[in-house]
Amino acid sequence: MYSDRKKKKTGVLVTVLAILLVLVIALAAFGHSGRDVSEEGAAAIRETVRRSALQCYAVEGVYPPDLQYLQDNYGLQINTEDYAVAYDCFASNLPPDVRVVARGT
Repeated sequence: MYSDRKKKKTGVLVTVLAILLVLVIALAAFGHSGRDVSEEGAAAIRETVRRSALQCYAVEGVYPPDLQYLQDNYGLQINTEDYAVAYDCFASNLPPDVRVVARGT
């Protein structure tokens, strides 16, 4: 009878610890996934801006002077609410430097 109680306590303790471990792992994974999504979104925007600039260069022979030109003439749409985009064009014959950062990070 004593060994049955001990086994039950041990079983309950192991179950509680297993549940806590699963919760900690799930919370850690969830916390990192939001950051990963923001980084992937920033990379996707950066690549889209670069491709739009390259398309402009292929069509017109010069890189666009700013993002507004790409938005007006090439249909580029950027989520400026969630991301900040820096577009630096040094010369019309050199590819622009594009930096994208998720806001709030």
